[in-house]
Amino acid sequence: MATYIEVHQQIQALQKEAEALKAAERKGVIERMREAIAVYDITAEDLGLTGGRRPGRKTVTNAPVKSKTSKASATAAYRDSQGNTWGGRGPRPRWLKDALAGGAKLEDFAH
Repeated sequence: MATYIEVHQQIQALQKEAEALKAAERKGVIERMREAIAVYDITAEDLGLTGGRRPGRKTVTNAPVKSKTSKASATAAYRDSQGNTWGGRGPRPRWLKDALAGGAKLEDFAH
């Protein structure tokens, strides 16, 4: 039984071999295509190659670029008398859990 590393090395070797074969066959394929184009009077328009993107190629989109600056933190939705705050997102902080366990209501801390 082959190991992962051995299989990975075989894959890499086969990929290199495939690329070499592709490069070697490319010239002949192009020549056969040119002959067929000449014999059948095929135009670039017949192949859909005019006035647009090339088939098989991805178009570049103007995707929005993420900003490197961090987002502003949420404003404090809850605050106690000692200045502890919680924005209402994520787990409740210990000071709020303790206060709620002591009988306080969440609305008491709403800012």
